[in-house]
Amino acid sequence: MLSTLRPALWLISIGIMISMTACGASRNHQATTDINDFLVKEDKSGQRIKEINETLFTVMGSTVKHQDYILGEGDLIHVSVFESQQLNTDARVGASGSISLSLLGFVEVKGLTIREAERRIETLYRQKYIHNPHVSIFVKEHVFGRITVLGAVKKPGTISNLTQQRLLDTLAQAEGLSEKAGRTVQIRRNSEDSAHPNVFIVDLDELVKYGHAELNLEVKAGDVVYVPEAGSVYVDGAVRKPGSILITQRMTVQEAIVAAGGLLKTADGSQIKLVRMDESGNRDVVQLDQKDVQSNIGKNLEVRDRDVVFVETNGFRALMYGLRLNFGSGLFGIGYDPYSSGQ
Repeated sequence: MLSTLRPALWLISIGIMISMTACGASRNHQATTDINDFLVKEDKSGQRIKEINETLFTVMGSTVKHQDYILGEGDLIHVSVFESQQLNTDARVGASGSISLSLLGFVEVKGLTIREAERRIETLYRQKYIHNPHVSIFVKEHVFGRITVLGAVKKPGTISNLTQQRLLDTLAQAEGLSEKAGRTVQIRRNSEDSAHPNVFIVDLDELVKYGHAELNLEVKAGDVVYVPEAGSVYVDGAVRKPGSILITQRMTVQEAIVAAGGLLKTADGSQIKLVRMDESGNRDVVQLDQKDVQSNIGKNLEVRDRDVVFVETNGFRALMYGLRLNFGSGLFGIGYDPYSSGQ
């Protein structure tokens, strides 16, 4: 009697374990949208830190022209007039933005480049005193023009705004982006309403990779340039190294799974879920399979900050890999070791 029941008990045991494993694998995430609707919301822009830094290093290697320096309050300058050394003088730019010069009195120079200030002074001398004057300006003390660069750059801190410069120039002076840099840069600028400063957000991919030069905004004295760190995607389930993956460049769902060590032997390739919170705080869950993530659909489906990629476990495979059959003393037994994530 016992011998006839053993096969039945064996089959019942297997059935129960398959059911339990399958239930555990399927209860995690239920799809709430299909792939086509999900792709409509997908942001297709990408970013390449290496390409951006190469551009920045090119900018950094260019020679800064002294005559492009913008004069500002507190700067001490030496004004030389070639035709008359008696007119040579040291002058500091005052709070009003002016300097005091012989014969001319107060001349406003704040906000002008050195070359523009030289031309203004030459014009004023020409009008009344000198037929064809030649004026040169040398900045003895740089006081005006400090820009703060923060976040994921190689050398954060305060830099001097020595010339008319734009965003790429400023990032170059900070020695480029760090490996953790995200795809956007924020420029914060004081406004008349101190409680609401002006904030400009620049997509570095659009600027560098796609050549939208209009995004290379001018950076002014007092601005704060902030480079946020890249976001992260969490990969969980039947992968070899579940955990958080830093998004340092354009990353697809397939690439996120590879970064997590790839699929386990027990993974259910037809049950891959991408979970994303939208701007309203609602959760979108789209179900994918390996064909999706390896096709053109997958190539256009990029992960974003705070996304979750979950790979379900195939209950039957998990059972088969964990199953132990024991034979001894004429008895037949079944053992089960849960399949570990390292296998």
